[in-house]
Amino acid sequence: MDKYYYELTIKPNLYYELFLDLAASLTNDALEEFDETIIIRSEETLDDVESGVIEFAKELSNAFSTEISCETYLEKKENQDWIKLYQESVQPIEVGTFYIHPSWSEPMAGLNNILIDPTLAFGSGHHETTNACLLAVEKYVKENYIVADIGTGSGILGIAASKLGATVDICDTDIVAVNDAVKNFESNNTQVNEYWEGSANTTKKTYDVVIANIVADVLSMIAKDLKKITKEDGVIILSGIMEQHKEKVLNKFKDCEILEEIQQNEWVTLIVKKGK
Repeated sequence: MDKYYYELTIKPNLYYELFLDLAASLTNDALEEFDETIIIRSEETLDDVESGVIEFAKELSNAFSTEISCETYLEKKENQDWIKLYQESVQPIEVGTFYIHPSWSEPMAGLNNILIDPTLAFGSGHHETTNACLLAVEKYVKENYIVADIGTGSGILGIAASKLGATVDICDTDIVAVNDAVKNFESNNTQVNEYWEGSANTTKKTYDVVIANIVADVLSMIAKDLKKITKEDGVIILSGIMEQHKEKVLNKFKDCEILEEIQQNEWVTLIVKKGK
C-alpha cells in the first residue's frame, strides 16, 4: 500500500449527472457520491481529472449560455491502516452474564465469554435484536435443555445457550452461515449437536426452547413450524420484529401465552410459551 493517496472532490451547481458521467469516463477508480458531490480517490495523482472537470464546466457554460460552476478540491492524504481502525471501532459488549468480544480483545473473567468476529452489527451482540435475545436466553434456557436456534446467523445465540449447559441444534437457509456458525461454536469451545441448511420444518425433534431471531414476515410464515417443534409448555423466543409489525406476529401466536416483551428502540423481542 502506498503511503499517500489523492482525493478529488467535485461539486457542480448544475447538471450533476453530466459531471458524474464525465468523472466515470476520466478514471477507473471508484467513485463515491454524497449530497450532489462526487469524490474520487486514487493512488495516482488526479490533476488531469480536475483539469478536465474545470474545462468541461466552461464548455457547458458556453453550450447552454448559462453560468455553470463546479467547485473542485484536490487533496493529498496519508493512507491509514483501515483494518486497525475497524478493529478499534468494534468494542466488546456485556449483555447480562454474557461478554461478547472479537478475537483481538481479551475475555472477561467471571462472565460467559463469547468470541465473535463481527462482519455486521447483527449477530455480534451490538444490535438490539441480538442483545434482547441474549437476555432472553439467559433467563429461559436452563442446563440440560434441548434448544433450537432457527436462522442461526453467526451462531451467537446458540453458543450462548450452549454456554448455559444446553444441547443446541442450529439451522439457517444460508449454508455459508451454517458453516460459519459451526466454526464459531468451535472457537468458543462449544459443540453443535445437529446442524442443517434449511428451517424449522426440516427437523422432527421437539425442543424446550426455540430461538428465532429473523424478521417479522418470516416469523409469521413459519409460525406453525416453530410451534410444532416446541414442546408443550416450551418457550419460543421471537425477535427481529420492528414495533409496527409486532401485532402481525402476535396474531400468529395467539394460541400461546405471552411471557415477556423486550423492546429496545424500535425493535421488539417476544417470549411466548406454547399452550395456554
